[in-house]
Amino acid sequence: MKIYSLIVFIGVQLISFSACKKSIEDFHTKDLNDYYPLEIGKYITYKLDSTIFINFGTSSVVHSYQVKYETDALITDNLGRPAYRIIRYIRNIDTDPWKSDATFMAINTGSSLEFIENNFRYLKLKQPLRDKYSWKGNSYIDTYSLNNEFKYLDDWDYVYENVGLPEQIGNFSLANCLTVNQRDESHGDITNPNTVYSEVNYSQEKYALGIGLVYRKFFHSEYQSPGGQNGYFVTGSYGVTYTMIDHN
Repeated sequence: MKIYSLIVFIGVQLISFSACKKSIEDFHTKDLNDYYPLEIGKYITYKLDSTIFINFGTSSVVHSYQVKYETDALITDNLGRPAYRIIRYIRNIDTDPWKSDATFMAINTGSSLEFIENNFRYLKLKQPLRDKYSWKGNSYIDTYSLNNEFKYLDDWDYVYENVGLPEQIGNFSLANCLTVNQRDESHGDITNPNTVYSEVNYSQEKYALGIGLVYRKFFHSEYQSPGGQNGYFVTGSYGVTYTMIDHN
């Protein structure tokens, strides 16, 4: 009986050790480059739905485009680190020629993926790649200066969800993805006629193994209605949705 119990104990310990070893291996071998490949010539094309507010902020309209993000060259950032220049091209429909309209920069530090857009440095991804891990993704962005128009970006907690799970993105069935929930908050209710102020901030991104960013949704709005009348969305309110339609 003692020998049997000893055998069972050893078996349980071996199974536990094996599971622990596998967990540790998985924890250490996942690389940020797996979900955001930085290679010259790599591109992803998206359908871009852009929400803007018109008529002095009293109504909204959605314009749709195609945009392509292509990794163009290996360069050096202002800290002397290897970085990749990414050029965005845009067109209205797929028969139109591409026109470049913006340039970005991405740096894989090993522990984080930095993305510079409009002089803002975002920490898009960060180790470890596991569910519920969170970090301050906008920590390099100045949100405190006087008359700053981007205070709404302050103190965002980026959180991983569904790491390694499949996703349906547009027409693509992707076997291994992860989601980064960045913000989901609202204040006030514009459907209430007595509302004098409301604000909505929402941001989420999805990345696919071996491909990169496959989906992005961002929306920021600030609504003001002095006295509950003649309400309008202030300048700077907008939204974008990127859905992958092609990649190499």
